[in-house]
Amino acid sequence: MSPYWMLLLRPFTAPDLKKSEFELIHELCLYILSASQRTELIRATLSTLHAFLSWIPLGYIFESTLLETLVKFFPVPSYRNLTLQCLTEVAALNFGDYYNVQYVKMYNIFMVQLQTILPRTTNIPEAYAHGTSEEQAFIQNLALFFTSFCKFHIRVLETAQENISMLLMGLEYLINISYVDDTEVFKVCLDYWNSLVLELFDSDHNMDNPAVTANMMGLQVPLLPGMVDGLGAQLLQRRQLYAGIMSKLRMLMICRMAKPEEVLIVEDENGNIVRETMKDNDVLVQYKIMRETLIYLSHLDHEDTEKQMLKKLSKQLSGEDWTWNNLNTLCWAIGSISGSMMEDQENRFLVMVIRDLLNLCEITKGKDNKAVIASNIMYVVGQYPRFLRAHWKFLKTVVNKLFEFMHETHPGVQDMACDTFLKIVQKCKRKFVIVQVGENEPFVSELLSALVTTVADLEPHQIHTFYESVGHMIQAESDPHKRDEYLQRLMELPNLKWSEIIGQARQSVDFLKDQDVIRTVLNILQTNTSVASSLGTYFLTQISLIFLDMLNVYRMYSELISNSIAEGGPFASKTSYVKLLRSVKRETLKLIETFLDKAEDQPQIGKQFVPPMMDPVLGDYARNLPDARESEVLSLFATIINKYKAAMIDDVPRIFEAVFQCTLEMITRNFEDYPEHRLKFFSLLRAIATHCFPALILLSSQQLKLVMDSIIWAFRHTERNIAETGLNLLLEMLKNFQASEFCNQFYRTYFLTIEQEIFAVLTDTFHKPGFKLHVLVLQHLFCLVESGLLTEPLWDSATVPYQYPNNGTFVREYTIKLLSTSFPNMTAAEVTQFVNGLLESRNDVSTFKNHIRDFLVQSKEFSAQDNKDLYAEEAAVQRERERQRMLSIPGLIAPNEIQDEMLDA
Repeated sequence: MSPYWMLLLRPFTAPDLKKSEFELIHELCLYILSASQRTELIRATLSTLHAFLSWIPLGYIFESTLLETLVKFFPVPSYRNLTLQCLTEVAALNFGDYYNVQYVKMYNIFMVQLQTILPRTTNIPEAYAHGTSEEQAFIQNLALFFTSFCKFHIRVLETAQENISMLLMGLEYLINISYVDDTEVFKVCLDYWNSLVLELFDSDHNMDNPAVTANMMGLQVPLLPGMVDGLGAQLLQRRQLYAGIMSKLRMLMICRMAKPEEVLIVEDENGNIVRETMKDNDVLVQYKIMRETLIYLSHLDHEDTEKQMLKKLSKQLSGEDWTWNNLNTLCWAIGSISGSMMEDQENRFLVMVIRDLLNLCEITKGKDNKAVIASNIMYVVGQYPRFLRAHWKFLKTVVNKLFEFMHETHPGVQDMACDTFLKIVQKCKRKFVIVQVGENEPFVSELLSALVTTVADLEPHQIHTFYESVGHMIQAESDPHKRDEYLQRLMELPNLKWSEIIGQARQSVDFLKDQDVIRTVLNILQTNTSVASSLGTYFLTQISLIFLDMLNVYRMYSELISNSIAEGGPFASKTSYVKLLRSVKRETLKLIETFLDKAEDQPQIGKQFVPPMMDPVLGDYARNLPDARESEVLSLFATIINKYKAAMIDDVPRIFEAVFQCTLEMITRNFEDYPEHRLKFFSLLRAIATHCFPALILLSSQQLKLVMDSIIWAFRHTERNIAETGLNLLLEMLKNFQASEFCNQFYRTYFLTIEQEIFAVLTDTFHKPGFKLHVLVLQHLFCLVESGLLTEPLWDSATVPYQYPNNGTFVREYTIKLLSTSFPNMTAAEVTQFVNGLLESRNDVSTFKNHIRDFLVQSKEFSAQDNKDLYAEEAAVQRERERQRMLSIPGLIAPNEIQDEMLDA
């Protein structure tokens, strides 16, 4: 055959050939495959077919000799991969049951041939590791074939007894392929296993709801009582059919379980055990899918899951199967199924697991080995708070083991010990403040007595985590006297050091300028913040001790920073000395904000702490150079106003005077400088608009214009958080002004500007994430203009000679003109129809939103873009629906992620 024909047979991609033209190509391909002996030509023909198979009319595949021809080429090594790719394309087609007979025949012939090419006894992972690139590609293609075929046609093979052995053989091959050490191959297999297990679980889970099960099985007819019984038997039979495969799949998941996020200790490329420095997002996604799959598998057969895990653990203990990787994947798998078993079974299972892991830690020698075992013990116990709450002796043993690990300097062990301690305490805190059977005092008291020894080898950031954990324990104590005593004992070390520093500073203020002293002050403040975050209101006695001295240190460090920047210019703010001083200022603000935010709404707390801060904090912010102003001042006062609401109205003018003008000058020069100040400034404005609106009404018209200009500037911002904060603030302003006596005055000044600016960001394609809030603002404006509340005209009579009958008519015409300019490619009739639709649907936010979205998506500017942000609300509803489904399945959401109101019951 001439080279011309080979050129003709290059793989086509565009499915735009006429039927008659493809008929000729189809005939030509079949002719070449049946008559040619030329390897190159046959390969080119197979490539062409592969490109066509996904879209050509099905008759060309199933009502011709094509499938028989392809299957004949499969055993030939030079055509094997191309043929397999063609068969995979056919397997991925799903158009009902019409061609089931052909599919079954193709699969059975394929399986007979496969056993000759790749005998069932082959160690596929080993063959893949030592194979050529062609042989590796064959395994990859084989995974794609099996997953595609089973995904769409497994039910066909289940229905006839004579096909079941071939079906199970194919799944056995896929299990073996899943052990191949290749990430992409495993992803393909895992995706299918997850879908199969979910389908089997859903059928089992919905046995009490035959209609749902029937629908999943594709049965559309009404179910009669006899049919319901038959359906139940069918489901049971199906579950038994796959029992062997599911058991092997459990072992696969256990052996290949991906690393969870909580595990900080990993093996590097040199085989050393080190602390993980960067999270691998691909591994975390894989863990999530594997965890879900294993939980479904556990629900299908708890006994088999437990048996396989315990058997594998006993092999670790005996040394028969001991490797770091084997222990890791086993423990990650054990941790991943937390919450999926009944409590009695879980208790029995965990007693054996923790006992064996602790024994393994005792008998195993070597620093790296012990670090791996420690990591796994910490991960497993951290996943089972329900078990620990029910078994005090195990809980105490585990916590004391964590204290041991806190002295282990192997990289990552101490971090993980502190993180696990925090996680356990959060879920079991009541257990530590009551006197347990056989104990003389609560565990928290015992812990505080040995505190110095326990934290002796920890780094500062680890000590902060430890203190936060103990704060949670103390917070669970209901007796105020005991609580204060525990807090005093916990803070004894930091308070002694603080008193020493303040005492020295009173002798000579220069003492506070020493960098080591500054670091110590910072560390003490961070420790206080950690305890405040977990203790909340009960931290009052501690913060009262240090508060005024802390403000004096704040004032002094602020003066040092300002002097350094005044003398050294902007570059002085980058020096390590100034950065350290600013860290102390920020931590001071963070400590106060954390305490006030976590404390219960008690007015006397606000009265005690807010007035003394006015000059040292607010006055300092106003006086400082821009580069020396801390954005945390803004978030602190936003927190204070959100907490104490209308009680802060009298202080708002002072706050405005200190932060408004000077912050605006910093953030409105461009969209880049002072990013932290931007978001926190608008959060403060929103807090004022929400809780202290009367204070805004007292602003002069120039000041209010500055506020409105800054809001418009905010929602024009391309930084999502800033834009959304600006839009939320705008909505608060609109609602509050509508309900005030200044409604007409405000809207006459700002209605048209706001409408114009909102339409500008709505239609510019850069602000799609704000779509929901754009819609709410526009809906508010259109509802208001038709409500009759605006009794004064929105148009300027001096510049608009025509007198409109009402504001609604004026806004309608104004909007048509505005949008005609924005969308010059749209006709006047299209724009008019859109605006009329807005006014008609204004009272139904869902219809109003859909109307705007349809208009945008159909416009030239949006039609060629990814518009998923316009559907964010629907996506959020779907995510919540999925979360509720997951909550209904024990274990699918990890116990640590569930806010359990009955933790200490």
